[in-house]
Order: sequence, then structure tokens, then C-alpha cells
Amino acid sequence: MGRKFRTALLSVFCSVLIMASISLFSFRHPATRVIAGKMLSPICDGVLPTESILHPDWDILLLLTFPQLYTIPETHHYRCLFQNNATSPAKRLGVLPHGRVAFKCAMPGSVRRIRPFYMPYLITTPDRLRFTFWAELTRWTFLAYDWAPTENDVVVFAKGVNRRIPSRAPDTLSCVFTNGSVVFARTAVSSSSQEVFRCAHPPATLIAENPMMKVSIEIHNAEDDEASVIAPSVAFYSPPPYNNAAVASMEPKRLLCATTMLRNSAKFLKEWVMYHSAIGVEKFILYDNESDDKLAEVVEELNGQGHNVTTVFWPWAKTQEAGFSHSAIHANDTCEWMMFLDVDEFVLSPNWLDSPRPSPTMLKSLLPNTTSSSQLSEATGQIMFRCHDFGPSNQTSHPAAGVTQGYTCRLSIDERHKSITNLRAIDHSLRNEIHHFQLKPDRSNKRLELHEGVVNHYKYQAWPEFKTKFKRRVSAYVVDWRERLNLNSRDRTPELGFEATEPPGWPLKFCEKEDRRLQMLVRKWFGSGRSPTRFRMAWQT
Repeated sequence: MGRKFRTALLSVFCSVLIMASISLFSFRHPATRVIAGKMLSPICDGVLPTESILHPDWDILLLLTFPQLYTIPETHHYRCLFQNNATSPAKRLGVLPHGRVAFKCAMPGSVRRIRPFYMPYLITTPDRLRFTFWAELTRWTFLAYDWAPTENDVVVFAKGVNRRIPSRAPDTLSCVFTNGSVVFARTAVSSSSQEVFRCAHPPATLIAENPMMKVSIEIHNAEDDEASVIAPSVAFYSPPPYNNAAVASMEPKRLLCATTMLRNSAKFLKEWVMYHSAIGVEKFILYDNESDDKLAEVVEELNGQGHNVTTVFWPWAKTQEAGFSHSAIHANDTCEWMMFLDVDEFVLSPNWLDSPRPSPTMLKSLLPNTTSSSQLSEATGQIMFRCHDFGPSNQTSHPAAGVTQGYTCRLSIDERHKSITNLRAIDHSLRNEIHHFQLKPDRSNKRLELHEGVVNHYKYQAWPEFKTKFKRRVSAYVVDWRERLNLNSRDRTPELGFEATEPPGWPLKFCEKEDRRLQMLVRKWFGSGRSPTRFRMAWQT
């Protein structure tokens, strides 16, 4: 009798958790439905309550709803159970900045033919189960997916609200704070740009009474308030003080940091970090876009060598601009200037070529003098570098000694710029594109001449490396190369089609000028070994 009672109680508890998860996700959105079925067995130990999102390429991103209630072993065998009883393996990806654990699974082909799509269940039991409640799966194209706090406001990141240029006016939007069933508060939006929205915190008394709230964006309908639309949300709001002040108090503020977004780029990271650390970058912030290589091991090794490398798990697809906006908030208390580069980009000043060794003052010498607050108010807010794009240079695989050593032939013309930005000079909107930010009205850009500084962009690498770009472009505003759209975009590679098929003569393409300046400089600074057979770079293992 006691066992039956405990089983029944467990079943009720499980159902409450599942329904709470659905409720918190739905926001009473018109697309959310619940359908009835048959539950074969009461389970709780074998099911984790999640909310899920349909990402590009039929990937399902699942976020654990109550992570504080569970121990999540990394080695456990997880599966996604779909509405037609099909399953697929689920992989633990990482932990979001606010503590939620993320998983990913692929939608089986048999499910893709069914409409509508429902959220899968994340299960740990080998049994095939049937559930009573199914909520409709939310598409990635319209979603409030993350948020970041400042002392004075809330920064919300949302897909699909600003689908056109220009962005929606702030007075046509509101931030909403809700538990899924009830909207507790609305606050005014002060800025709306790209996927970034800023608004006021809700009242402190409301936060104390309702600790489990989400934040989202509401699009007003000027003619009919009831027709206003609230974006579905997976962004749980945490009350102030949830900021970086505690972190800032534990470490000194760095003059120069670097941030990048990467995916499966561990093999490039040592060279990139060791080089830029030697010339003045004091801290590296990596936005990990679902890497499944040895990134964590490489980061641990670099930190063990004395470098300062941190990782922010950022699973959101095609959100590079939003990720950089997030980094401007995330690092504001710990970094003065931020360098925005990819891991295949290296800063070089011709003035360094005769230096026998690197110096941590090299990059900082390119920054304006900002030793006092009065100078800072009038200072340059952003340093811009032009880029030299390098070709495959007759390489057919990743160069063992690194990209600076293997790729030495480039295009003659210089390309669009990358930047080092003063975080306090960034405009309130946090708007950015192609690695540079919109600045406050009283700040200005300084564009360096090629003889002052340039970025070597090892863009067109050996085909096995380059073809991975067909998987997905990271920018929200760049069409994936497999789509037959924006054919004249500067992001598209000349002479490539729409599939990852190596063009004839690829190893010799994009080679108009031999440029070995950085190769020889890096070899002088980081190479060792007297004979060619024993010569190695510092990052080679």
C-alpha cells in the first residue's frame, strides 16, 4: 500500500513539474498546445523537465527547467523521446551563464514529416514511454533566448522581433516579466536594435514575491491591445544584484582583453592566444558556440601556462552580433578595451618586424592615451584595422606549425576592418556589425593606416578546414552558403557553389601576393630548434 501511494505521489509530482515547465515556456502563446495521450508508467527519475527549441538543420536544443533540483552526470546516456515514439541520442552541451544545462538531439526523419512538431522529452531510461502532455515545439525564428543585467537596466536578446531594417521603435515594444501564466510587470524599452533590447528592471517588491520569472519582448498592436504578441522565452530573470561587480572585485580591471566566438576551433586556439598574449592581450573571453572538440582541454592547458582564458557557453545559432553585444555587458567591469577578432585573425604592425622578442606594450601602444577621466571623455572610442585575406597557399591540410606558418600568399587588396573598442564608448544600443560597434555621439573611430597596423585574416584555408563554413555562418545577417540568396554578398567566396564541393585548383586560389612578414616574425619569436627536423613552434604538441 505504501509503495503504491509513493508511486502515485511521484506520478503527481512529475506531472506538476512537466506542466510547470510547459507553462513557463508557453507565455500563453497562440502556438502552444497541449494534447492528451496515455501515460503508461509514472516516471520521474527517468525524465528531466526541459523546454526545447527547433534550431537550424533539424537540431533540437533542450534546456533543463529546474537545474538546481538535479545532478546531471556528463557520462549519462540521454535520449530525446518524440511524439511518434521515435528517439534520438541527446548530448549534454554545457551550462549557460545563468546556470541552465543545455542538451542537443537531432529530430528523426520520421518526425519531420509530422505537423505540428511537439517538444520531445529528455529521458534517461531505456524504456519507451508515452506521456499525457505535449507542448508544441517553438521555432528558433521567434524567441527571447537570453538576457544580461546591468546596474540600471536589463538587456534582452530575442530573435524575430526585428526582422526588418530599420529596427522597431522602442515605444512599440515592452519588456514583460511573467511566470508563463501571469504577466507580473511591463517595463518600457529604451533601445531596440538588431536582436538586442534594453529596458528597466521590474519593481523590487515584485521580484521578491515572484522569484521564478521569465523576461521577454512584447510587440504592441497600436489598434488592438489584445492582439499584441509576446515572444516565447527561455530567459529566466534573476533579481539584482546579478551583475559582474563581485567578479570585478576579485580581479583587477584589464586594460586590453579579446573576445571571439568559435565552434570547433580548438586546434587554432593555442597559436592565437599565445601570440596575442605576448603582444599585450591580458584576458581572453571565448563564446563557445556548441564546440564538440577538445576546447575545454586546450583552455585548461593555456590557463596552466599562465594565460587568462575564460569560456562563455553560447549555444544560440547565428548570433555573432548578439554575442558581441553580450560580451560588452559581460566584460564591462573587468575590461577597459576589447579586441573583437576571429581565431583565424592576427594583428600585425610593420613597426614590430625588427623586434627581437614580443612585448606586452605592442598592442597597447596603438591605443589612445586615456590615463584620466577628462581625457577619456574626448578620447577615441575605437581603433579599426584593415584586413589582408590569405589564401590556401598550396596547403591541403591544416599546417602543423599553425596558420601563420602555413598560409603566406594573399589577395592584393585590403578588406573590411576589425576593431579594438573601448567598452565605455559603445552606444547604448550595443549595435555592432563585422566586428565593430556603433559608438556614443561624443566618441570617434580611428582608422589605422596599413603601415601602422593590419589584421592578417587566414580566411581561405586548406579545403578540409574551409568547407566547415558551409555548416552555418555565425552572423545573424549573413545568409548560409547553401541558400541561393544574396548571391552578390561580400561574405560569399568567389567561384563557390552552394555545396561543400572543392573547386578545381583550390590550393592555389586567392594568391596574388606573397607575404611572409608575420610568418618570419612569429618564427623568430616562438620557434625553437636548430635543425629543420627539430624546429617547432611553441604551440606545437
